[in-house]
Amino acid sequence: MANGTIAFDTLQTSGQITGTAKSLDTDYVVNGSAKAWCRWSLSDQSAAIGSFNIGSITDSGTGVGTLNLSNNFLANDTAQFMASSNYHAWNDQAGSTSTIVLASGNSSHTKADVSRAFAGAFGDLA
Repeated sequence: MANGTIAFDTLQTSGQITGTAKSLDTDYVVNGSAKAWCRWSLSDQSAAIGSFNIGSITDSGTGVGTLNLSNNFLANDTAQFMASSNYHAWNDQAGSTSTIVLASGNSSHTKADVSRAFAGAFGDLA
């Protein structure tokens, strides 16, 4: 089976969805979607619960995990987001075009492994 190309500018439903959101400009899909995301357990680094564009996760210490991307970003100017199931999550250090680094902490802002951590990024892929 040969692979081909489909070119279009707007996605539109077949009419089964009601309301005003029946079509979507493809620029929104390309530019408005996260290019990488992951949900995993910092307390059990071996298991990613779900991910997109994440090749592996490195345990970088207590409360810190490094997401290693499958496909790199074009530049190191991504918009990153982080959250945790406990109290705090933050970007622990400057990432790179190939990594996202997340730290999680407890109510005292001390780094701690949590059962659920979430991270992702928006930007242009290389």
